[in-house]
Amino acid sequence: MAVSSAFAGAKVESLLLSNTGGSSSSLSRSSQIPVLCKPSRTRRALIQRGGLSIRCEIVSEVLVDPNRASVSPSPSLSALEQLKASAADRYTKERSSIVVIGLSVHTTPVEMREKLAVPEAEWPRAIAELCSLNHIEEAAVLSTCNRMEIYVVALSQHRGVKEVTEWMSKTSGIPVSEICQHRFLLYNKDATQHLFEVSAGLDSLVLGEGQILAQVKQVVKVGQGITGFGRNISGLFKHAITVGKRVRTETNIAAGAVSVSSAAVELALMKLPESSHSTARMLVIGAGKMGKLVIKHLVAKGCTKMVVVNRTEERVAAIREELKDVEIIYQPLSEMLPCAAEADVIFTSTASETPLFLKEHVMDFPPVGQEVGGLRHFVDISVPRNVGSCVTDLDATRVYNVDDLKEVVAANKEDRLRKAMEAQAIITEESKQFEAWRDSLETVPTIKKLRAYAERIRVAELEKCLSKMGDDISKKARRAVDDLSRGIVNKLLHGPMQHLRCDGSDSRTLTETLENMHALNRMFSLETEISVLEQKIRAKVEQNQK
Repeated sequence: MAVSSAFAGAKVESLLLSNTGGSSSSLSRSSQIPVLCKPSRTRRALIQRGGLSIRCEIVSEVLVDPNRASVSPSPSLSALEQLKASAADRYTKERSSIVVIGLSVHTTPVEMREKLAVPEAEWPRAIAELCSLNHIEEAAVLSTCNRMEIYVVALSQHRGVKEVTEWMSKTSGIPVSEICQHRFLLYNKDATQHLFEVSAGLDSLVLGEGQILAQVKQVVKVGQGITGFGRNISGLFKHAITVGKRVRTETNIAAGAVSVSSAAVELALMKLPESSHSTARMLVIGAGKMGKLVIKHLVAKGCTKMVVVNRTEERVAAIREELKDVEIIYQPLSEMLPCAAEADVIFTSTASETPLFLKEHVMDFPPVGQEVGGLRHFVDISVPRNVGSCVTDLDATRVYNVDDLKEVVAANKEDRLRKAMEAQAIITEESKQFEAWRDSLETVPTIKKLRAYAERIRVAELEKCLSKMGDDISKKARRAVDDLSRGIVNKLLHGPMQHLRCDGSDSRTLTETLENMHALNRMFSLETEISVLEQKIRAKVEQNQK
């Protein structure tokens, strides 16, 4: 992308998109990019599913600055001097960009995600390495079983993405070209909204799941005290936690069944009197994946005691070890019928190709108590079915199979989709607040420069004063004069500093604050010859050359 910009307005005069030659089935989320590499949210679904891979290229053009002419670097200059001279040809005065380079379960096979995964213990090292890259100021890593996302504050969007992608290739052993086929790229507002959606559970396989919010919290916990986990990234992740909590509180998106196992538990509890939920006798037949999930959902609903029938005790022992506060009684398959005769609710989830329960098995079971409604419930989530259809002929027995559960799951999904729309409204509101807060940070350089300007004058005038007072002035007097000069400067700066600070929550106040910033820059000539971005880049190069 070639961007020619005047310093005052950063007006885009030209835009160049160049195709990298990637496969037609792959698409970087940056492919449908309007001005300044900001992807369109309206094309997000298309971007996630794949398409052409297009890369942004920054081509050197002279930036028009009325206060200085462009300088052609001389071959005799050092690399650092050439960088200083050519910086104006490569960067605008746009602030640094928040960028996410991600690979998720939606776009990337598990074989690649596991190679890219960064264990939590390695997050500080990863942040340090990322921030040592020339164009990366801040960084954070969100690495889970379903996603590997790197969030950075980049001095240059294109160069920052290139450096991070090369770092990912180096650490994982996966070629850059292959990473580019599966990665997605989001910038600034889109990156912010994406993390808020992730934290809210809208980007998860199971809509509204809560584990991801805990993982976002862990990113903040691990990042505390790490230099590269700076103000922008830290603020972004902390705000994401707030969004995740607010969405779950105001939309209740995490409530209800989202799988066959959880729907089975919900359906069973719907059929029981609420007063018996914690006392009903539960039997789970089968301790495989589905059976284990049934047990976990029962525990989540308050069940503290149950019987589990399985071929072997090994799996049941593992579940018992994981759920230590729950009484899980193991029984072999040979005891299935006696256990069922004593149960109020029987969940079946085995791979048996023939029914485990027929009418003749159940008809002689003793009746269940009225405290659980006087009915015995079979909840069969096995295919083929474990409970014969003939059992439904018995008056005191109710049988539910997978087809009965589909309606529960579908209804719940529709309800969650409605809640997701409510969540999007919250996320849009919170994104605006975060962007306003980030806009308010633009005044920080002016605050620093104004303080430095005042301090230079104070020190110079203090030295003049002390020189006139002679060499025999006491330390106490020197300290008093120094304190006096500091006090005067601080009181004079108090008003301007107050007008340069706002929390970003009020757009009117923010506009006034930015206007005050520009006014102070003009009045005190605080604009430096080299832009803020150029200074940061120079500092990066100097640091890396040490």
